[in-house]
Amino acid sequence: MEAAGGQLEAALLHIMQRHHHQSLHQRNKTERAKVDAVKSAARVADLLVATVDGGVQELYINERRIEFEARALLATIARYKKQTDQWLAATNAINSVLKLLIY
Repeated sequence: MEAAGGQLEAALLHIMQRHHHQSLHQRNKTERAKVDAVKSAARVADLLVATVDGGVQELYINERRIEFEARALLATIARYKKQTDQWLAATNAINSVLKLLIY
C-alpha cells in the first residue's frame, strides 16, 4: 500500500510540476505578447503622428505661400490705385484746361 501511495504522491507531484511549468510558460508567452502589443501600438501612434505632422507641415507651408501671395497682391493693388489716382488727376487737369480753352 505504501508503494501505491508513493506512486500516487509522485504522480501528483509530477502533475503539479507540469502545471507550474505550463503556467510559467503561458505567463511568459502572455508577457511577450503584451510587450509586442505595446510596441506595435507605439509604432502605430508614431506613424499617425508623423502623418498628421506631415499634413500640418504642408498646411503651414501653403498658408505661408498664401500670405506671401496676398501681401504681393495688396502691394500690386496699392500701386495700381496710386497710378489710377494719378491718371484721374491728369485727366481732370486736361479737362479743366480744355474747358478754359473752349469757353
